[in-house]
Amino acid sequence: MRKLRNSELGRLSPEDYKKAEKTPLVIVSDNIRSMHNIGSLFRTADCFRVTHIHLCGLSPIPGHPEIEKTALGATESVPWTQHENTLSCLKQLKSEGYRIAALEQAENSIDLRDYAPEAPTALVLGHEVIGVAQDVVDACDDVVEIIQFGTKHSLNVSVSAGLAIFDLHRKLTSRV
Repeated sequence: MRKLRNSELGRLSPEDYKKAEKTPLVIVSDNIRSMHNIGSLFRTADCFRVTHIHLCGLSPIPGHPEIEKTALGATESVPWTQHENTLSCLKQLKSEGYRIAALEQAENSIDLRDYAPEAPTALVLGHEVIGVAQDVVDACDDVVEIIQFGTKHSLNVSVSAGLAIFDLHRKLTSRV
């Protein structure tokens, strides 16, 4: 097997990307503090054509070199909005018809593998140490969890986001 060259990957131009159909999925960052994690969210969102990223609370915004270094230009392709707090963002999204799902470990959570998302969906990702705040979890329609089988009880937020966005994209677009 031969690795493909970048020119063989069939990537969209920035102009074509902006015109392309998007996945009916938005990402909500609930006080994610790491610029590297935010940059990674943008890069993953671009890969799966996420509709929008909402950066809430203390989540850093594009423009800082540490975000741009990880995002590799995805801050230019994925639309984003800054919000003072997560709850007001969720209220707005609910009024727009979004079903809100927190990615968190909680009582009665739904295994991500079994989750059947409804379009459009908003996925809430939480702070690196405390996760999604309890008041934010309370405001969500669903809580989904990535079931883990080792000795550790959590994944890095950007890794969790990648797994969840991949799975939700597949389910929301019916692509396998």
